[in-house]
Parts: sequence; structure tokens; C-alpha cells
Amino acid sequence: MKPGLNQSTQLRQELKINPRLYQAMDLLYMPLLDLQQHLKQELLNNPFLEMVEPEEEEEEEGTEAEEAPAPEEQKTASDEIDWEGILLDGFDAGGRREEHEEKEYYEPVTVDTRDLSDHLRDQIALLDLDPRQMLLAEEFIGNINEDGYLACPVDDIRQSINDVVLKAAEATDRDPSEVPIYGEDEVMRMLETVQALDPAGVGARDLRECLMLQLKDAGLEQSVPYRLVRDCFDELINHRWSEISKRFGISPSDVQKAADEIAKLDPKPGLVYSDASDNYIIPDLVVEKIDGRYHVFLNDANLPRLKLSRAYQEIARDKKKFEGENKEFISNKLNSANWMIQAIEQRRQTMLKVMNYIVERQRDFFEKGVQYLKPLTLREVAEVISMHESTVSRVTNEKFVQTPRGVLPLKFFFSSGLSTTGGEDVSARGIKDQIQKLVENEDPKHPLTDQAIVNILKESGVQIARRTVAKYRDQLGVLSARMRKRV
Repeated sequence: MKPGLNQSTQLRQELKINPRLYQAMDLLYMPLLDLQQHLKQELLNNPFLEMVEPEEEEEEEGTEAEEAPAPEEQKTASDEIDWEGILLDGFDAGGRREEHEEKEYYEPVTVDTRDLSDHLRDQIALLDLDPRQMLLAEEFIGNINEDGYLACPVDDIRQSINDVVLKAAEATDRDPSEVPIYGEDEVMRMLETVQALDPAGVGARDLRECLMLQLKDAGLEQSVPYRLVRDCFDELINHRWSEISKRFGISPSDVQKAADEIAKLDPKPGLVYSDASDNYIIPDLVVEKIDGRYHVFLNDANLPRLKLSRAYQEIARDKKKFEGENKEFISNKLNSANWMIQAIEQRRQTMLKVMNYIVERQRDFFEKGVQYLKPLTLREVAEVISMHESTVSRVTNEKFVQTPRGVLPLKFFFSSGLSTTGGEDVSARGIKDQIQKLVENEDPKHPLTDQAIVNILKESGVQIARRTVAKYRDQLGVLSARMRKRV
């Protein structure tokens, strides 16, 4: 082959997504609170956008219809706005913003909360510790996670604190050999001190030690529950009551009573002092039953509407001074503002279409309960409302709806289906609910096995495999029949 350069021409098709299409998809994905923040940011970036409260917008609709220029005139005027004058005069250029001058904006400040580390340090400060012990105690507290457990081995803590001491000695030109390092006994004594703090069980290295610390704090070191945790923890967590009863010479029922007492202990004591701030859900949609019919509403009453700024519409009447870069900038901003208003409205209409179909499809659920939930897929909704499946996915993701049966995520209404002997389809979520109720109402001494649940569901017309029942049971957090059995 002879090396060289050559040129050639060819035709090909490429799919390129407009940046505005990306933004439109993001708007569909955003929950209500995120959308509010996004609109606030758009207001800062685009001077042609104005956020008006719904009450104000209703009052101004009639006036705007008379004063606003025709679309053709507005488009022409937007090319020749006195942008230089606006920059010099500020937002008072249209004479419409004076009423807002005296309003002050206060940045919201988060309230400081105290966590587990603060609670432990408060207790350490009350103890009679010298600076050396206090330094070691701080090292322990810094390695306790939010669950209350020691997050690293004790040897690593001792090595870490000794490294700090030696580096401090080097910084002060002291001989490292003369610096007393922390010994193993000293570190273990401090561990015992930390484990004696409130809440009981804090500073434990594993679940077994955590339970033992709580029982010790309650004065139950000589009790059967303490002995079970200390001497046969593996048998205990596997519910081997017969083996434990033979080993300790007590009846299986006494073993189970002791296990019930252990189950009352807190496996994660540190969470009592965690920063568990309430996460409030604001539903994006509302479903209400009015005169026997279900109606869907958007819960956007607190979401101000976007519109073109009236101040700039008035300035746009001057058609003389715009040229060059200023003209291009203003044109882009005006087009962007118009597009944003249209995109928000498109989002509203899409959400209503999706939810209206869900209500129509799942009417039995709203009337009778979760057992009557029908199978539903994103593809099915997409075909009915003539949109792409990915669009429906974005609309339903992280969105919530307030219904007569509670506040639910939109994803709740989507699940796979199973066939019945009558040829109908039943939702997998409905099957899970049936399994949950069967387990709740079973005889504790003779719990239902997976095969027994299969047989019961088969009698009601639901065809389901035993492994599917086991999978649903695991997803519900229900133990196997052997683990649920009471003696």
C-alpha cells in the first residue's frame, strides 16, 4: 500500500438533540420543589421572565389583553429593545418595579442540630479525665458512626493516636523515645469508658456486643437473655430453640420468651441522636372523588406562573436603538423566555394525561384497595397517550400523588402481572399484599410454608410458582416458616 492523503464525500444521517430538548426532559423529571428552584434560577438568568403569583395574574389578565402588543409587533419590538438603557436604569426602566424596592430578602439559615458525637462529648466533659485521656476519648468518639458502632478496629485507633502523638513530638523537637505512647491496656480501659456512656450499647464493635452492653446497663448480666447472647448468639439468630433448650436445660418456650426480650433491644442505638430531619413530601398531583367521579388536579397552586416581564414589553415599543451583539442577545433571551413558558405548560399537560390514564386503569384500586391493583407498564401508558416510554418514565419518576387512599409515588401504580385461571391479570403488588395478610393471620405455632401459600393463592385463581412466593416474601421482609414458628 502506498501512504498518502485523499479526500472523499459521503452522505449520512445523524440524530442531534437540541439543547432545549434536554432542558424539556429535565423539566419533566423534576419534582415540584426542584422545579420551583429551577424557575428561580431562570428568573436570575433571564431578564425577560417574570414570576407572578396566581392571584396577581388573574387580576392582570384583562389589562394585559388590552396593553400587550400583537405577536408580530412584539416579536419585532424584541429585536430593538433599549438594552443599554435598561442596564443603566436598572429594573425601574418600565416604571413597574417601584413597589418592590422596600422589600428585603432574608436568606434562610439552617438550624444547628446536635448529633451523637455532640451528645457523647458532653458526657466525656463531665468525667474526670486528664488531657491525655481526653485526647484518646476524642479519638474513639470520632470513629463511632451514626448507628452507634465503633467503625474501625481498636488496634487501628491505638495506632492512629500514637502516630498523632509522635508527630506532635517531632514538631516540638522532642525525642520520640521519651514520648509515652498509648498502650493496649490504656486503650481498652478507655473503650470501656466510652461504652458506659448513654445511649446504652454505644461504642460496640458488633451487634452481639451491642446487645450485651444494653442488657448489662439494665442490670441483667445474670439473666437468661444475657447468657443467650453471650454463649450461643449464632443459634439465637437462627431460631434454633431446641438446641438452645438442651444446652441450657430450659424449655423451648422459655428460650423463646428470652429471645422476645432480646428483640426489644435497639440494634442501632446511635440513631436516637442522629440528624433525622423530617422529609416532607409535597404531592405533584391530587386525585379527588367528586360526585362519584375521580378528578385529577395539579398541585401547583403555590407554583407561580411564568410570563414575559411587562416592564420589558413596554420598553420593547421603542424600535430604534438595537444593533449587533445587543440585538442577538435580546433575541436569544426573549426566545428562551417564550420557550420556557411553553415547556412548563407542556409539562403540566403531560402529567395530567399520564395521571388521568392511571386513574382510569386503576379505578378498582381506588374503590376497593391494593388487592385490585391491575398490572400496568410504562409502555402501555406511552402507547395510549402517544408519547415515548422514556417520557412517561420521566413524568412518573420521583413524583407523588395525593389520593383518597393516601399519598403514593406514581411508580406505585406500575407493576408486572400474573395470570389467573379466569384469564384475568392481577398485579404483583396485589399478590404481595395477599401474602402479607396471609402471614399476619396465620397460626404462629403452624406458620404457612411457601408451598402452602401457593396452594391458597391457587384456590383463589392465582397461578404462581413457589420460588416467586419466596421472592415476594423476601421483598416484604417476611421470614421463612421455620423462622416464624412459635413453640
